[in-house]
Amino acid sequence: MRIAIASDAWSPQVNGVVSTLKQTREQLLAEGHDVLMITPEGRRTFPCPTYPEIRLAFFQGRKIARELDAFRPDCIHIATEGTMGLAVRRYCRKRSYPFTTAYHTQFPEYVRARVPIPLAWTIALLRWFHRPAGRILVATNSIRSLLQQRGFRNVVIWSRGVDTNVFSPDFAFRYELPRPIWIFVGRVSVEKNIEEFLNLRLPGSKVVVGDGPDRTRLMQAHADCSFPGYRFGLELASYLAGADVFVFPSKTDTFGLVMLEAMACGVPVAALPVTGPIDVVQHGITGMLDHDLERACVGALQLDRQACRNHALSQCWSRATQQFLSQLVRIGYGEDESLLPQTVK
Repeated sequence: MRIAIASDAWSPQVNGVVSTLKQTREQLLAEGHDVLMITPEGRRTFPCPTYPEIRLAFFQGRKIARELDAFRPDCIHIATEGTMGLAVRRYCRKRSYPFTTAYHTQFPEYVRARVPIPLAWTIALLRWFHRPAGRILVATNSIRSLLQQRGFRNVVIWSRGVDTNVFSPDFAFRYELPRPIWIFVGRVSVEKNIEEFLNLRLPGSKVVVGDGPDRTRLMQAHADCSFPGYRFGLELASYLAGADVFVFPSKTDTFGLVMLEAMACGVPVAALPVTGPIDVVQHGITGMLDHDLERACVGALQLDRQACRNHALSQCWSRATQQFLSQLVRIGYGEDESLLPQTVK
């Protein structure tokens, strides 16, 4: 089957959306599907306002249409609501092709954290964007419930996985820092609420792995914390495996893939009981959820690391990709396919 996936999030960006799409593409290719990625890579781009490390492509509608016409996809999936997503949405609407979308990011909350725009405005914009989709794919039940409350329809689950061969307790980094080691991994930006973590009065050492627009400011304000920058693959896994607790202070994530990666390394999670963590963390087993993040951290320190690893072993990308496939809708190009669109079997 020929599957086209449009995304504004792609290399060199480092985030859960990119990781999810790359893993999904690899799984699809391994199963014999043809995959066309419609991304900003190799196109004219401009920096995203307030977030310059994200590059958005523009004036690509005709080129994208030619690429899709040549590929002749059986299914089209739009992963993000940026310029790539808009161009492919327009392509599908013009040709009356069915498509699916995904809600990877709580965009209204992200925008509100940066500029004083009412949530209702961006929620309405997103409803407009996703309304024509045959299905809207989300990672968790809590996000599905939230979108349904906001007037979204046809919202279905597409869960996530973790590569337990890469993310493993076997090669733990040896920190030359006082223990316990409290670690955060992700974009260093305002919507991640990292400052709440850094302000906690905890024994030992705090480590923030990642980069982003807030890194310089936070390094200056918290000189007692370690900011090693981005780490990838096995090196990232070693940083996680060498820590004692993974702290996830975000209030706006739809999933939080890095929590599964921490668990795969045998590291329990401390988080707030909000969207993302409430679906990913097994409270009292793989992590602790508490509105008092400091109390969650102290509690997580007492949890069994092997229980975290065991849970992660049950979360594979193969299963997540089968779920993705089951939610796609097929394009019918001729009268002999008049029963389409339909769920891909």
